[in-house]
Amino acid sequence: MPRYENENHDGSAKGEALESRGFMPLYVDSMFVGIQGILDCGCADPAGIGEAVKQISGFEGLSGEITYAGTNGIPPKAVPINRIVDGEDVLVATIGADWEGGAVAAAPSGLDVDAVLAADLSDCAATPSGDPIRVGMAMDFSDVVGFVDIPGSKVVPYVAELINCAGGINGSPVEVRVAEVGDDAALATQELLDWGAHFLIGPPFADFALPILQTTGGQVPLFVAASTEPTLADASINSYLVTFDDYGMSEAAARWALDQGITRAIVFTEGEGIPYTGVNPDAFIAEFEANGGEVVSTQTYVWAADTDFSAQVNEIAGISQNNEVVFSAALAFQVTALRGQLEGQGLDGLTYVGTDALDATGIQVEANNEGIAHTPHVSISAGDRVDTLLADYEAAKGEALESRGFMPLYVDSMFVGIQGILDCGCTDPAGIGEAVKQLSGFEGLSGEITYAGTNGIPPKAVPINRIVDGEDVLVATIGD
Repeated sequence: MPRYENENHDGSAKGEALESRGFMPLYVDSMFVGIQGILDCGCADPAGIGEAVKQISGFEGLSGEITYAGTNGIPPKAVPINRIVDGEDVLVATIGADWEGGAVAAAPSGLDVDAVLAADLSDCAATPSGDPIRVGMAMDFSDVVGFVDIPGSKVVPYVAELINCAGGINGSPVEVRVAEVGDDAALATQELLDWGAHFLIGPPFADFALPILQTTGGQVPLFVAASTEPTLADASINSYLVTFDDYGMSEAAARWALDQGITRAIVFTEGEGIPYTGVNPDAFIAEFEANGGEVVSTQTYVWAADTDFSAQVNEIAGISQNNEVVFSAALAFQVTALRGQLEGQGLDGLTYVGTDALDATGIQVEANNEGIAHTPHVSISAGDRVDTLLADYEAAKGEALESRGFMPLYVDSMFVGIQGILDCGCTDPAGIGEAVKQLSGFEGLSGEITYAGTNGIPPKAVPINRIVDGEDVLVATIGD
């Protein structure tokens, strides 16, 4: 964002010396931060400027650094202590919030993700002995989302082992407890709260996430790790996505198709407004048409079930010019089944792009997958941090985790919760939630995460991966 840059002047222009010299920077900074608010909001509306000022963090003014984010209007500042020495007024000390009875305490530290990932379970530091940080996971192991929540519930405890191996968090161990939501998400949640969970990692769909929020009363941070459902993001009740939402994902898919010079689209949906299976197609259609594209056919289907698309294919065959993009939120086996049936009608020039569902359900290993594009949460390259973590897990646990591109979201859910604890210097869930709301620029496994100034959806660019010569490779990045 633009920053307002101030310049120092020597004051000789007016021919008079100002009194109360130490107070003058406060008046100047009052103007500077107001101007910065205008720059940050891109507006001249006083109410909008006020909202922007509430989020100012780390503004370097004449009087020092000014932050209003996470405060009630009093910027946290160290206090200079001056003393008259040999007739001169000189600085002899600076006392800040870290002062403890004459000893300066260490400032809250950021979570060192690289140090955690580098931990060697065969050569650990001393076992941390402080009060534990407790991470509760309310997971859905059903057929609907078990393909992400099951491996997610395995990778988080493993990373907690790495944290503890590296010495814990300021000497505190991290404990993880997994509770399967089954038919009663509220009961599973209460079990975790009774255990003393400081924050929760939850399932991706509202069916179970909403009962969790009702049980917490919005007082305990909930990270819906694998979710892209925009209605689940609400910072006012401590409910956070860890990645882009349906709109960001499907709008990016539409832009990518247009960038390929494709101006005609065939869209499969379960129905307008239906969470995920309808909202993603809705978002794709709106973005595609708003930028000059034409949706020539909209077809309905049953998500996660249909593999016989003969009726839809017959209709498409009478419309298609064999140059369209085919978009849906369907699972990998459905998209390849549809493709095979369309190719059986001679439609072999179509381009296929889908959502994160393709990554979750293994488009990389499906037959007839060449050229299919999708929107993973993380584009994993051989030897990068995510690939190394997953390889280390496999070596340590004797099994490979599925839904690889989703695993960083589960890990980051734990990381940002821990960072909230570090930032607030507390273990009270409500206080942790307040700190999470102000989180900005956290570098996680899945990319940079910012909640400050949002309603719980971190602004993120969307990777576009495509199967090229049998390999799943990054071909574009759309967005922030």
